[in-house]
Amino acid sequence: MTSYRVAEAADVLGVSDDTLRRWIDAGRLPAARAEDGRTHVAGAHLAELARTLAEQGSDAPGSVSRAAAVSARNRLRGIVTAVTKDTVMAQVEMVCGPYRLVSLMSAEAATELGLEPGVQAIASVKSTNVVVELP
Repeated sequence: MTSYRVAEAADVLGVSDDTLRRWIDAGRLPAARAEDGRTHVAGAHLAELARTLAEQGSDAPGSVSRAAAVSARNRLRGIVTAVTKDTVMAQVEMVCGPYRLVSLMSAEAATELGLEPGVQAIASVKSTNVVVELP
């Protein structure tokens, strides 16, 4: 299972390390100490929080307005929140900051990339196409 250190998880959500630690302390995001002594967050838990933040909209605590910094040709770092596959195609949902993105790709590509909830990925957006790749 994918896990993130606090700084990595904060970067994925677009919040500060301190904000993420407060959310962990408040029980909003489960976390545990790993063998290295650092606090880690399970990717699936991070994906669920990212989905919740995206559903709450831009007025949600911890949301970040990136409209001024992101153009349609940019790459958006985010977290995979859901993957639905059939025998040919896959639908990959991601949350990148305050944005929810959905990409359709071959099931083979999604499998080769190891896409599953909690995995960090980059969505490359140009026109109506969303290309998902690993960081």
